[in-house]
Amino acid sequence: MNKTVYLNIREITEVHHKDIQLKDVADVYCDDSATMNKCNAMRIKTIHLDQNKRYVESALDVIKKLVEMDPSISVTNVGKVEYIIDYHKPKPPHWAWQWAKTIFVCIICFCGASFAIITFNNDVNVADVFKEIYKIVMREESSGFTILEICYSVGLFLGIVGFFNHFAKFKINTDPTPIEVEMRLYEDNVSKTLIQNDGRKESDIDVT
Repeated sequence: MNKTVYLNIREITEVHHKDIQLKDVADVYCDDSATMNKCNAMRIKTIHLDQNKRYVESALDVIKKLVEMDPSISVTNVGKVEYIIDYHKPKPPHWAWQWAKTIFVCIICFCGASFAIITFNNDVNVADVFKEIYKIVMREESSGFTILEICYSVGLFLGIVGFFNHFAKFKINTDPTPIEVEMRLYEDNVSKTLIQNDGRKESDIDVT
């Protein structure tokens, strides 16, 4: 009796062990639980090099191994045709180094954002505009630290929090933040480039 196995392979999967099983890179479903467990446990690749590296693999090879393991199954792939195994050597976490990198990135982002805001305010001469508005409304000279500057600073903070939809560990709503969207686009572009470059090796096609 033919048993249908549905295969949903993820585009990229990070692993820390050398014997890669199908369950590490894909979601497998079959009406027969015994067949599904056997498919999940099937080894699809063994990594021999002891170095961090990304491997581009084909779903066709996985389907071939599944059929060889059990000729009675019929495989339906609903995931990626080509996928990436991102192997990283197992190592203990270096919390001090991770915190140092996080603090460094935060400082760079803070200084960069501050510089951008300051240069924008100078370009459009916000200080003089506020002074003129204050003089027109209040009929007196502005001291440079009035309700206008305070409201502008608070509004700028609230606008940044609202735009990025994120403050500390709290989110305003369930939508992904702009940073999450950009990171996902970056990861997708990296994965597509790795797959395309791997396909060009055989035909010696180069963008240069």
